[in-house]
Amino acid sequence: MKIYCISDNIDTNVGLRLVGINGKVIHSREEVIAEINRVKDDPEIGILLITRKLAELVPELVDELKLSAGLPLILEIPDRHVDPDQDQEYITNYVQESIGIKL
Repeated sequence: MKIYCISDNIDTNVGLRLVGINGKVIHSREEVIAEINRVKDDPEIGILLITRKLAELVPELVDELKLSAGLPLILEIPDRHVDPDQDQEYITNYVQESIGIKL
């Protein structure tokens, strides 16, 4: 199983490539939809990382992938411009939504 990243930021893409994670830098909603659909059909990709900004462009598609319980697993990642307090709140909310337990 491979990990793949869809990013709107070149720095994120380069950083992940340094640790062996391939990906693509894209910016438009149409490109995001096309790339997610391509990744969904690739049996080698088990985890899809997507920057939060891009995930916000296609929330219905991201939610569909999360709820499908199939591969690839999808994980939204913050970019370098996120306020640390906001990021902590995001993680807490994500865990609460995922497991249904209030932290």
